[in-house]
Amino acid sequence: MVQYRVSYENPLTFYLQVEMTLAVPAGGPAPLALQLPAWRPGRYELQNFAQKIQKVEISDAATGHALPYRKTTKDRWEVANAAGKELKIKYNFYAHQMDAGGSWLDETQLYLNPVQCLMYAEGRELEECELALALPEGWQLACGLPQGAPNVLQAQNFDQLADAPLIASPTLVHQQYEAGGLPFHVWVQGEAPLHWPRVLADFKAFSEEQLQLFRGFPVADYHFLNQLLPYKHYHGVEHHNSTVITLGPAELVMTEALYKEFLGVSCHELFHTWNIKSIRPAEMQPYDYARENYFRTCFIAEGITTYYGEYLLARSRVRTPAQYFEELGAVLHKHFADAGPNNLSLADASVDLWLDGYRPGVPDRKVSVYHKGALAALLLDLTLRQLSGHARSLDDVMRRLYTEFGQTGIGYTEADYIRIVEEVAGRKMGAYFDKFIYGMEPLAPPLDKVLHTVGCQLLVAENGSASEGRFGFRTVGRNERTEVSGIWPGSPAAAALTVDDEIVAVNGRRVDLNLQTLLSTGAPSYEISVFRQHRLVTVTLAAAEGISYGPRYSVAKLAEADTAQREGFAKWLGWEF
Repeated sequence: MVQYRVSYENPLTFYLQVEMTLAVPAGGPAPLALQLPAWRPGRYELQNFAQKIQKVEISDAATGHALPYRKTTKDRWEVANAAGKELKIKYNFYAHQMDAGGSWLDETQLYLNPVQCLMYAEGRELEECELALALPEGWQLACGLPQGAPNVLQAQNFDQLADAPLIASPTLVHQQYEAGGLPFHVWVQGEAPLHWPRVLADFKAFSEEQLQLFRGFPVADYHFLNQLLPYKHYHGVEHHNSTVITLGPAELVMTEALYKEFLGVSCHELFHTWNIKSIRPAEMQPYDYARENYFRTCFIAEGITTYYGEYLLARSRVRTPAQYFEELGAVLHKHFADAGPNNLSLADASVDLWLDGYRPGVPDRKVSVYHKGALAALLLDLTLRQLSGHARSLDDVMRRLYTEFGQTGIGYTEADYIRIVEEVAGRKMGAYFDKFIYGMEPLAPPLDKVLHTVGCQLLVAENGSASEGRFGFRTVGRNERTEVSGIWPGSPAAAALTVDDEIVAVNGRRVDLNLQTLLSTGAPSYEISVFRQHRLVTVTLAAAEGISYGPRYSVAKLAEADTAQREGFAKWLGWEF
């Protein structure tokens, strides 16, 4: 067994003290290699957790004598003379990152994601692990792992330990509900005026909908670990039998604007218990924590989950169809916000998450596996329903993936997914994959077509912003300055402006929160004064008549729908038309 102990001396420093103890057999590998994870599942980019490590000390546990070691990479250490000894590894970890993938220490709580701060011995990842926490008297502990003793957590292996976040504090609030005969725990850290009867009823409804979809659950219980913060925030991360959700401002959690986010991220992360934690790509079976785990199917892991995260809230009647369409509209807006979808496929974007998937990056380079992935999932779901008269759907694809791969522990490949989709469809689906997964075919026309089969339509409206709709550029306010933040390729702005231009005047009139007004006089052209690389430049911006940019898409019911469309709507969403 590999033993860990986490304690702290002064929470004001944010430093945790971490101890790792393990016995090395006399015939063990030499040298012994210790690795700190370089990334965490759920965020597919290298994160360099080792930058939070301070003062590594390695000693013989029996004698207390220091053992020499050598650091070989940014997050790997080698101990040459470890054979036949029990080693104690000690170091400090800086816990000062409050998001769903981080760790945090202060006087009021300890919040820990073990994947950030616990090393593992190479070759011994499958051994049982124990994590002991030195906590003040009276603190509660929320975690998906079982406790072998008070504040001592047990894990079957390092992967299970790394994937088990925890919150400990004297002010944790705990509620519980049952779905499918299984216990679901809702933990809250933070001061939030939650209306528990409504919260538990809504959580129970979407949990039961997911259990019915998959007809089984990969784990025996589930824990929602919520950090409800006093400031604006939104983040969620999935784990083996739990999720961490960081959301704020806490005092607004029951308002419509924030409560819908609370429901959406919770439903999304629960769906991940099947889709990525259980149904896992072959490239991640098992995880390799030391380097990138490239995979081309994140449009399945995240795109399909993003689709179901909002869709199942409507299907479980937690949200209305109109509310669901509002969320679909938000996804459409994000997908069509720039020209990136014209330049990178979904499959390649999955690989590129390891490159810059969580940052804006250079203009018009990439596509979101979350947003386009969700729309591609919607397109596939409605296509499967249309082909089978609603006898089959994306639900069947996900159930097959769970049965063949989630319940067996075998990782799926791209070819496996294509095979299952085609078997559910009862026909070849090459056109779908070639155009929308491996190609860059526009999604709007086929989406509108399949939405009509369920009594809905894709609406297109002109962009109401004069700068973007007529001239093709977006701006952002920074320190009372108006700066160009994006330009549509081929637009009038593309011939006159560049990203980061600071717009200071239009036709000699100073720009001060009035740019849209100044560009809305109907004139065929405007003289725009900008600071470009600290030099004042004046350019002419001429409109292209009859052409608009950045259209706005939304989903709505048809004004009139026939019987088949109405029935399709009811079978898809579970609501009468």
